[in-house]
Amino acid sequence: MHDLGIGCGGSGWQLKAACRGPQAWAFFPPSRPERKAEKLDREKEAKAICATCGVRKDCLAYALRIHEPYGIWGGMNEAERGQMMGGKVAG
Repeated sequence: MHDLGIGCGGSGWQLKAACRGPQAWAFFPPSRPERKAEKLDREKEAKAICATCGVRKDCLAYALRIHEPYGIWGGMNEAERGQMMGGKVAG
């Protein structure tokens, strides 16, 4: 599982993120193959959680700054972040 505390010593916006806890599974693809409908449902659930998050902008800024290639960050998936950056998300 991805650690949202990376790079902050366990403090900062990551500790306030709405995605922390048992719902974290929705933010990253599973280790098994995922059907398109499953991916869309998982991403929809993750984005709904992001919509309630008080640190959403910080999260998105972090993902854009480090060119995060996986998961939902700040309410955006990989493709959406790539479009925002002109196709420059690592991968």
